[in-house]
Amino acid sequence: MFARIFLLFWLAMALIVGASIAITYTNAAREYERQEFQRRPPVAIEASEALARDGVRGLKQWLAANEDSVPERDLFIVGPDGVDLAGRRLTEAALRRLEFFNRDATSGLDQRRPDGPAPLNFRPPRAAPQIVAADGTPFTILVVPRRPSIFGALSRPGIPLAVLAVALIVSALASGWLARHFTAPIRRLQEGARAVATETLDLRVSAGLDGRNDELAVLARDFDAMADQLKANRSARTRLLRDISHELRSPLARMRVALGLARQLPADPARQLDRLESEIERLDKLISQVLQLARLQSADSHYHREPVPIDEVIEEVVRDADFEGAAKDCRISMIGKAGVQVQGSRELLRSAIENVLRNAVRYSAPSTVVEVLLVAADGNLQIVVRDRGPGVPGDDLARIFEPFFRVAESRDRVSGGEGIGLAITAQVLKSIGGTAIAVNRPEGGLEVRLSMPAQT
Repeated sequence: MFARIFLLFWLAMALIVGASIAITYTNAAREYERQEFQRRPPVAIEASEALARDGVRGLKQWLAANEDSVPERDLFIVGPDGVDLAGRRLTEAALRRLEFFNRDATSGLDQRRPDGPAPLNFRPPRAAPQIVAADGTPFTILVVPRRPSIFGALSRPGIPLAVLAVALIVSALASGWLARHFTAPIRRLQEGARAVATETLDLRVSAGLDGRNDELAVLARDFDAMADQLKANRSARTRLLRDISHELRSPLARMRVALGLARQLPADPARQLDRLESEIERLDKLISQVLQLARLQSADSHYHREPVPIDEVIEEVVRDADFEGAAKDCRISMIGKAGVQVQGSRELLRSAIENVLRNAVRYSAPSTVVEVLLVAADGNLQIVVRDRGPGVPGDDLARIFEPFFRVAESRDRVSGGEGIGLAITAQVLKSIGGTAIAVNRPEGGLEVRLSMPAQT
């Protein structure tokens, strides 16, 4: 933005200065080339003719009409009393010129002797240009340079107004373009702000600003990114409420069925009570996970952080997951040691890693190995979990970290997943400045990479 304003300012200045020079030059050249000025006889001859023709009165009229006839010169006609015929005050240059003429004439007369030849150093007097009236009254004609103006040729008649007009036109055009350049995106930002206030999130204010990279265009694109995020958050909130309602409704429906069966005869109360207890535990676990996710997503969430030896946490998680995987002959292989600490909550870090590892065991084929690879370098720790499962469709790789998202709805329900564990993992890592991403392995299976800052 600074560069555009700077260049526009200097462009306008260059146009104004260039136009001023052109106008001044054209005016001066026209004045110089006027044929009537080039063919005009000396002013003394014209003044003498006016005096002979119309007397002193005519000479005054001629002086009033021609006092500005000589460019860059002042024209005075001085009477024997030393006063200008037009009643004007003589300029300093005119007074000096008149004094010079009078002194020169007087000194020349003093050096001549009436009864003999002139002395060797005699200098004839420099006669002042004079005209004489019919009654013998002499008038001295003085043509003296005007006092220089600080504006030079710009002070010529008509030039200041022309330059002012050019300056006004150029500055008006530059200001108009600059105002339009600024106000167009600002108006779109205003419209976008009003649309966001009414929860209309489809308006994009950066349309038409693709070719601009100034601050206002960047602000417009940031505004659009904010609107996209708000729209995504609103959709996620709506989907989350729908998913929570669905997840709570399912165990409640099964509890009603179990309660209805317990009331029928012949009834098996013990079996139905076990069923009710199982569903209550499922509800309690789901509600705990939802509350944990809500606390992690809260902007003012604060929890105790301490240096956590990550190797110990991973070994504990691997032992528990290895025990669960024994039922399907699925083993866990831990590769490498991190030898670093992570600043965070031990329980939250354990939960984040456990969610990924348990999912890997759950979807791996029987008699396979789940690999846990640890890589620490340059103050960063990466935990890579590789399974031997069916993988995830490419379009769903980023969404598996969203709350209640399931790749296969029926399969996840059978396996007991609520679709919230990986969302907790992503949120835990985000809270400590880390990331969680998932990619499909070329040889089959899913690879989840957990990256987080570490310290030795």
